Amino acid sequence: MAFYNIIIKFRFWLSLVAIAAGLGLELSGVAGFWPVFPLYFLGLIGILSHFFVGPLRLVQAPMEAGDMDEVERILSTIWWPQLLYKPIRSTYYTLKGNIAMVKQDFDTAEKHLKTSSDLGSAMPEAEGANKLQLGMMAMQRGDTKQGESYIRAAIRAGIPDKESEAVAFLSMCQIFMNKREFRAAKDYFRKAKACKPTTKQVVDQIKEIEKYISRMPG
Repeated sequence: MAFYNIIIKFRFWLSLVAIAAGLGLELSGVAGFWPVFPLYFLGLIGILSHFFVGPLRLVQAPMEAGDMDEVERILSTIWWPQLLYKPIRSTYYTLKGNIAMVKQDFDTAEKHLKTSSDLGSAMPEAEGANKLQLGMMAMQRGDTKQGESYIRAAIRAGIPDKESEAVAFLSMCQIFMNKREFRAAKDYFRKAKACKPTTKQVVDQIKEIEKYISRMPG
């Protein structure tokens, strides 16, 4: 695995070396075209995969370690993200959005996450998480209508973990409470509790809503 990661890291330059070696052998008369063709072929495949697939495989370890600086450095080696294969491009913009959120640059984060959402994702769960983030940012801006739209889309797409799913249901509960549609609010509150979240902030929010939701009509 480590060797494969090294190949990915230096793939572009190794490809240029392979092509240069093939040209050197052919032009010097040491070998003809067909004997050096494998070098050309490997070099071409390496260059194409560098631009169309990119080095995103390398971000797994730093992501797990929480090293977002290293993730950002790896992403910076992608010169033309518009050339990436579409699902990979979507992941690229999701990562860029997450990095911007860590930096609290919410405008940039929203721009990248919207781009990722528009591209779609090979994994519905990733799309759901993406839309939930967009929904929460819209809610923070006070754009309840846009927030509800994104959170509904996130729930439909599927959210990868129960903590985030509980956040989505609680957000919908609050939206319907503000609309005074209490039956729907209670339904979303029950769904949030059924997720059995353990994060203190989410648990505290459930306890706070529970104080008065039972007194609501509907």
